[in-house]
Amino acid sequence: MRKSPLGLFAGRVLTTKKKKQRWAISTYKRRKLGIDKKSDPLGGAPQGRGIVLEKVGIAAKQPNSAIRKCVRVQLIRNGKSVTAFLPRDGAMNFIDEHDEVTIEGMGATQGGAMGDIPGVRFKVSKVNGTSLHELVIGKKEKPRR
Repeated sequence: MRKSPLGLFAGRVLTTKKKKQRWAISTYKRRKLGIDKKSDPLGGAPQGRGIVLEKVGIAAKQPNSAIRKCVRVQLIRNGKSVTAFLPRDGAMNFIDEHDEVTIEGMGATQGGAMGDIPGVRFKVSKVNGTSLHELVIGKKEKPRR
């Protein structure tokens, strides 16, 4: 009693069986159906533009104790709302509501939250087209709109 095919065209049967069974592997299925791209607010893009809705402070996870400065951003391309972290000391002073910001991933594994900031996957890189880093260190001034 053999279960695997032995005939002249056995290779074809084995190949189709293997193709069918691959869909049972969760990582293969997610990749083929593009689930990660669909659920990603940026839609697979490296950066995205959005409008600042509000400034929020998010408490850090244990064992750290701090209030991390973040902003709620509504993306222009699809209207999705995400929370983005403001890196560096005093960065919050350079951002007002209704500013246009560019956000990017924080650099954590598989696009997840980084460090002790729960649920925040993005960081602000530019404000009204000017680098946030250069604003904070005082090299540039925020453009008036």
